[in-house]
Amino acid sequence: MNIKSSQVMLTIGVFLMGVTNTSAAKTMSVRVTNINTEKPGNIIAMLFAMEGFPKQHDQALTLKKQEINAKETVFDFTINIEKFAIKILHDENGDGKTTKNWTGIIPAEGLGFSNGATLSWQGPPSFKKAHLTLAQSVDEIVIPIIYP
Repeated sequence: MNIKSSQVMLTIGVFLMGVTNTSAAKTMSVRVTNINTEKPGNIIAMLFAMEGFPKQHDQALTLKKQEINAKETVFDFTINIEKFAIKILHDENGDGKTTKNWTGIIPAEGLGFSNGATLSWQGPPSFKKAHLTLAQSVDEIVIPIIYP
């Protein structure tokens, strides 16, 4: 192999490393607060990329569940994507879905979202409002559950 071929191969290798190694994985703790221990069920924490957030639970990259036994709990996630969002659900009836009240629009169960995002009269927050970036993330975030 001559010098020009070596330089081309090195350039291609450096380019490919930059394309495939966008970010290293990071472990982040999510502290869920304001859990109403008088209500039954589980706390479900979901890690999402943009796809499926926040309604399509089956598209969550990671889904973790814990029984309610305290007013707060911690979930640990290994995150290896640059932009992500987290949804917390107090799943009172155990169906794994966000149950709505009699209107069919307003949630009947407690919810929380990353980046301080909340529900509005238009519905759940967008990924844009709830997302965090891996580069800016800290070791622990706190997400309070808000009940209807």
